[in-house]
Amino acid sequence: MKILIAVTHLLGTGHLARALTLGRAFAAAGHQATVVSGGFAAPQLSTAGVALVQLPPLRSDGVEFSRLLGAAGSLADETYHQARRAQLQALVTSLMPDVLITELYPFGRRALRGEFRALLEAAHALPRRPLVLSSIRDILAPPSKPQKAVDADEMIARFYDGVLVHSDPKATRLDASWPVSEALAERLHYTGYVAPPVPVPHPEGLGKGEILVSAGGGGVGDALYACAVAAAKQMPEHRWRILVGGADAPARIKALTDPASPALLEPARPDFRAMLPHAAASVSMCGYNTALDLLQTGVPAVLVPFDAGKEVEQSLRAQSLAPLPGIALEPSASLTPERLCAALWQVMQDTQRGLDGFAFDGASRSVEIAATLHQRLHGGMT
Repeated sequence: MKILIAVTHLLGTGHLARALTLGRAFAAAGHQATVVSGGFAAPQLSTAGVALVQLPPLRSDGVEFSRLLGAAGSLADETYHQARRAQLQALVTSLMPDVLITELYPFGRRALRGEFRALLEAAHALPRRPLVLSSIRDILAPPSKPQKAVDADEMIARFYDGVLVHSDPKATRLDASWPVSEALAERLHYTGYVAPPVPVPHPEGLGKGEILVSAGGGGVGDALYACAVAAAKQMPEHRWRILVGGADAPARIKALTDPASPALLEPARPDFRAMLPHAAASVSMCGYNTALDLLQTGVPAVLVPFDAGKEVEQSLRAQSLAPLPGIALEPSASLTPERLCAALWQVMQDTQRGLDGFAFDGASRSVEIAATLHQRLHGGMT
């Protein structure tokens, strides 16, 4: 089958990372996978096995997701958006996918509903329309108005054949963060968590005994980084490695550097996951992919969920993980170097966390579900 996955990450890179993991799972099963990305480039993410198509990129203006900035850093105008819509329509027409997957939409990305609708309409206009699925993480940003949930239900009913919920229902069900109507419930398919393979420990032992501080691949986390730089002075017996994300990482590292602190600051790196099994502890936000990295490796972890603006997704996820051994939750509003050090000592002395009990095969399960639904739709495989 030919698979097309459409994703636009606006702040961090978690949505793109999950889309690429899904694409690799389809490719591993012998299918042709294409990911069309509408966010800024994320060179630290592997695209192996997947064809990546780049739209004119967008990012949010901080946490103002209704204000979208283009490649030049200015507000994207209608001409810019039209170029994206036209490229999406041309891509679906030329590729003629058997399966179309939209990441997050229609449960989010309302500011991009024009281009997603254009993509969906083009797909449905094909001589043999594809199976259409929405792909969502375990926890969504709850709708700020009831109408948003109604609108999502209407889009699902009109254009979609199913919704892939990338969660283990034993741990988190969608209705923990989103109002699930009876009609929507019939379209849900829980896949388990979409995670890459468990990371192999770094062959050079990088990260051994270190406190690894990260905030994803986007341009957020400066307050967390600054706190870690100060905290490193209070725990000099451990090496602190602070991985700064975003395209402007070098400039931010320069601004964050404190000659009195022993912390090492460097840009986010692609071998980060391989460093986690060696680490003494992790300090991070609590995005979907980061949470899975922590669960897969069992590393002691202090979670400082991203909660700027009206963001609650990471806080909900962190609250669900906090009861596990070796995990501590520290809200950003009350974070200080002293509290961070105390939380680190706590998790490093806690009982080691088990690595089983969660379903991490969500990518391969998504492939199986898509194949079954495609056969049901068209009566055979392409």
